[in-house]
Amino acid sequence: MSTIDTKTATGDTGASVELPDEIFGIEPNTAVMHQVVTAQLAAKRAGTHSTKTRAEVQGGGAKPWRQKGTGRARAGSIRSPLWTGGGTAFGPRPRRYTFKVNRKEQRAALRSALSLHAARGSLAILDAAAFAAPKTRQARELLAGWDQERPTLVVLSPDEGAAARSFRNLARVSVLGAEDVGVGDLVGAASVVLSEQSLAQLSSRAGAERSS
Repeated sequence: MSTIDTKTATGDTGASVELPDEIFGIEPNTAVMHQVVTAQLAAKRAGTHSTKTRAEVQGGGAKPWRQKGTGRARAGSIRSPLWTGGGTAFGPRPRRYTFKVNRKEQRAALRSALSLHAARGSLAILDAAAFAAPKTRQARELLAGWDQERPTLVVLSPDEGAAARSFRNLARVSVLGAEDVGVGDLVGAASVVLSEQSLAQLSSRAGAERSS
């Protein structure tokens, strides 16, 4: 079990926090991370794109010209997809893009994303209780002293509002609740800051499946 030092509001080193190896020390599974991220992005798609078929476009009640004798190709309706202004053949229709990813895969992907940040040193633990009031300046100095690349994801629990308001106005810094963080959010962040409470919540969400 590895340990990591917490960061106070002033950027000083605080107490050490233990990171369980079964969550933060595994070999990242890139295939399952890709599967889960793809599912999350697909679920965000509205799927409202639509085109009109020949049955939905206006007009076309009468046959354009008689069947024979004109020298032109036979035509039955100006709503045909062959005509300008006609319907669209095989065009996009409203649909759902979501597909199911089981819980075991979701937890494995979350563990892989957390282990990836832990392995490359882009994970920090924040003592959010040190933010008694919103202080954007302290949050900026804390991240500057950490010297990690951005974008940075800050994960906090719902009752850590002062810390959330301290980070939310910083450029290329996203603040999310521990219950709202997805694998895509972790993968898309160059660095991650977790409060001690959110660390416990994420560890619970990413807990390994118990063998029966």
